Amino acid sequence: MLSKGEHQTVPLSVLLKRELANEKIERPELFHGQASQSKKGEDFTFVKTECQRVLGDGVATYSVFGLFDGHNGSAAAIYAKENLLQNVLSAIPPDLSRDEWVAALPRALVAGFVKTDKDFQERAKTSGTTVTFVIIEGWVVTVASVGDSRCILESAEGGIYYLSADHRLECNEEERERITACGGEVGRLNAGGGTEIGPLRCWPGGLCLSRSIGDMDVGEYIVPVPYVKQVKLTSGGGRLVIASDGVWDALSAESAVECSRGMPSEAAASQIVKEAVQPKGIRDDTTCIVIDIHLPEKENPPAPPPKKSGKGVFKSMFRKKTSESSSNIQKDFCEPDVVEELFEEGSALLSDRLDAKYPVCNMFKLFICAVCQKEIKPGQGVSIHAGASNTRSSRPWDGPFLCTSCQEKKEAMEGRRPTGDGGYSSD
Repeated sequence: MLSKGEHQTVPLSVLLKRELANEKIERPELFHGQASQSKKGEDFTFVKTECQRVLGDGVATYSVFGLFDGHNGSAAAIYAKENLLQNVLSAIPPDLSRDEWVAALPRALVAGFVKTDKDFQERAKTSGTTVTFVIIEGWVVTVASVGDSRCILESAEGGIYYLSADHRLECNEEERERITACGGEVGRLNAGGGTEIGPLRCWPGGLCLSRSIGDMDVGEYIVPVPYVKQVKLTSGGGRLVIASDGVWDALSAESAVECSRGMPSEAAASQIVKEAVQPKGIRDDTTCIVIDIHLPEKENPPAPPPKKSGKGVFKSMFRKKTSESSSNIQKDFCEPDVVEELFEEGSALLSDRLDAKYPVCNMFKLFICAVCQKEIKPGQGVSIHAGASNTRSSRPWDGPFLCTSCQEKKEAMEGRRPTGDGGYSSD
C-alpha cells in the first residue's frame, strides 16, 4: 500500500462521474449465497437484489443484504428485517443524482436504525437484535452495523478489510466509557463470594453488547446508532462475508476467506458455517452470507492479473479523501489499485451523525424530523444541537431538527433524564 503523500485521492463524486462519463468501468455482477445452522432460531437474513429507483430519465439499481442476530427472542430481529430498509429509504430526499444518493446513505442509515429501534420499543417488547446491513450501488459498498455480527471484504488484490465494528463491551473500551458516563454499569456476572465470571456486561439487563436494536429492558444507553463505513472497490471486485457471532467466535476473518476461496458464493457460505460449527458442534445460531462482486463475464475475457503479495494481511488503513480540488484530480487520476475509503463514522451521538457537515446539502427539510420523517409544526422542532456540551460553532437554533418524541429518544440515549424542575440531569 502506498505511504502517505505518495498517492492522489479522489472524492466520491469524481469516482462516480468518471464511471458514467467514460464507461471504462462496467457495473458489476453480484452473486450471493447463504447458509445457516440454527440452535435458537433467532438469526434472520434479508436479501433484495436489483432494487430500482428513478434517476432522471432512467432507472438506477442497487442491492441490499442484512443479517439480524436476535437475542431474548426473535421479535426485534423480525421487526428490523421487515422495516429497516423502508425506514432508511424514507430518510433519503427524492430526486437525488447517483452520487448524491450514495453520499446520503450514511446519514439515512443512522436515521433508519434509530427510527426502527424507536418504533419497535413502542411495542413494549424486550427482545433485541444485532444488525449488519449492506447496500451495494455499483462498486460502492456501504455497511452499517450494531452489535457483534461482522462484515469483511476480501478485495481482488488480496487484502482483507473490516467493514463493521464489534460492539462487544469486552473488546471496546470507548463504548464501556460511554455507557458508564450515561449512567449504566459495566461488569461481569457475580457468582458469589467475590467471584466474577463470563464476559463484561451492561447492568441492569446483563447485555454484553453496547449497541443493538430493541433491548428496552436494558437501558437507553444501549443505542441503535450504527457504525458506518463506505468504500469503493476497484474494477477487480471482491468478496463480502457477512456472518453472525456464531461464525466469528470460531473463525478469524483470514480463516473464513481461506477455507472458502475459489468456491462459488453458495458453497462458500456453507463451507464457512461448516468450519465454524465443526470443532465444538453448534452452540449458537450460525449464519453466513457471501457476496461476490465482479465485472460481467465476457465471451473471451482477458486473463486476470496475478494477486499481489501480502494476501491475508489485514487492512486497518484505507486511502482517505482529501480536500484537494476535484477538477485537478480528474485530469490525471488513474484507477487506484486498492480499496478506496469514502466514509467512516462510529460516534454514538446523533448531533455528530446528523450534523450539517455531512456531504449532502438540504439533506433534511426544515420542518421534517431528521429521524422519523414526520412533519414538525413551525416552532415545535428541537435542534439536534440543543443541550450539547460542546456546541463548537453550532447553535441550538441550527438544524437539522427533531420532533419532540425523537428529541426525548436522543436525550435518553445520551443519559439525560427529565427532572422535576423542567431541566435535565445525568444519572
